[in-house]
Amino acid sequence: MLIALPLLAIPVVIYNIVILFGAGGGGGMAAADDILRQPMFSIPMASGASWNVGVGDLILFLSLILLFFELLKSTSSQKVAIVNHALSMILFVVCLVEFLLIRGFATSTFFLVVTMVMLDVLAGFIVTIISARKDLDFGGA
Repeated sequence: MLIALPLLAIPVVIYNIVILFGAGGGGGMAAADDILRQPMFSIPMASGASWNVGVGDLILFLSLILLFFELLKSTSSQKVAIVNHALSMILFVVCLVEFLLIRGFATSTFFLVVTMVMLDVLAGFIVTIISARKDLDFGGA
């Protein structure tokens, strides 16, 4: 049943921990941006420039990787996939409420995470509908 949990809940939980505990208990918008953009480490590039990587960048990177695996999971036609779609929809609603109502969540980083969760929801339902239609077409022949 663990496979039914949406993987994109991981970056959402990490973002919540970083913002709610790292910004002094849900500090303001400026505090959230500072936490997300503060460089954790720097990578020297061949051009001589250095690439500064912050917490927000790592959250987005993790989200993209997990979105890939969520899209792969959405192609499954098992019964657990429907539970996954429902939990993904609940996660999207929670993320949308946080984005709209809680200070510190109205950042570009969280908006992109919310967008990835929404794409997971849409892809899951679209793939399920298309595969169900194909099952009906083959069943009628």
